[in-house]
Amino acid sequence: MRVITQQTLGGPEVLTIVDASEPQPLPTEVLVRVKAIGLNPLEALLRAGEFPPLLGRPPFVLGWDISGVVEEGSQTYRFRPGDEVFGMPLFPRAASAYAEVVSAPALHLVCKPASLSHVEASALPVVGLTAWQGLVDLGGVSEGDRVLIHGGGGGVGHVAIQIAKALGAQVIATAGGSKRTFVEGLGADEVIDYTAVDFTEAVRDIDVVLDTIGGDTAERSLGVLRPGGHLVTAVAEEDSELIAKYEAAGMRFSGIAVDPDPVGLRGLVELVEQGRLRVHVQETFPFERVADAHRLLDGGHLRGKLVLTL
Repeated sequence: MRVITQQTLGGPEVLTIVDASEPQPLPTEVLVRVKAIGLNPLEALLRAGEFPPLLGRPPFVLGWDISGVVEEGSQTYRFRPGDEVFGMPLFPRAASAYAEVVSAPALHLVCKPASLSHVEASALPVVGLTAWQGLVDLGGVSEGDRVLIHGGGGGVGHVAIQIAKALGAQVIATAGGSKRTFVEGLGADEVIDYTAVDFTEAVRDIDVVLDTIGGDTAERSLGVLRPGGHLVTAVAEEDSELIAKYEAAGMRFSGIAVDPDPVGLRGLVELVEQGRLRVHVQETFPFERVADAHRLLDGGHLRGKLVLTL
């Protein structure tokens, strides 16, 4: 099989395609013939060495988001050969998903709904589970809550808007002006153009803030929360000074370290099947053009997700 690997840290040009032996599934694992691979900003940071080395030093194979077809079930009752599945196996340990074949714990996968293509399914797990765990598991968002989602046009943000609306929340999202129509189309009740408006002057009495941006966004969000409000962040989860500020103000602070949770995945599938959730793929690239995809990933400001196809 072919895999995309790198021998050194660096720019997109370090990603190379090589031949490798197919993995051998362990008991409770399945072998998946990959049809599409979702790309995430974290992978660009790992490739360049700009993030704590989850995968150690090169050589390594990036990737977690996959959609494909089960080839071998090993000793598992969950799937049979021919089943179409998707998920984000093993995160944050290496799943080596930039490959034609991946071995994954069956528990980390779910059946792909017929209404999702492999491209769409591969784009959903990391961003979908981050949003789900942030809003449902940690945020406890319920009907009538006022939810502020920072980065509403991005990978996590565009899914989070739809999940929050499905939970019955009033959703305010920040996004650049060029994404206003896109974000409104996802169901946001209000869109704040962060390039023109300071969100701290535009909103108040927020129950839950979901921060996908980083920088000073989490700290500045303190002033828009109602008493006892809750910040959930995917980017500042270990900032002890910031946590102390929230606790001193009587606010709640939660950080997301996304897990490959089958319950959350099934929740996402249910919303997809109800027509209440769709994942937006900005662009697809053939497996051989992974460097081009990473150049676009490096540029940021994406609308939804990028996907590799096989």
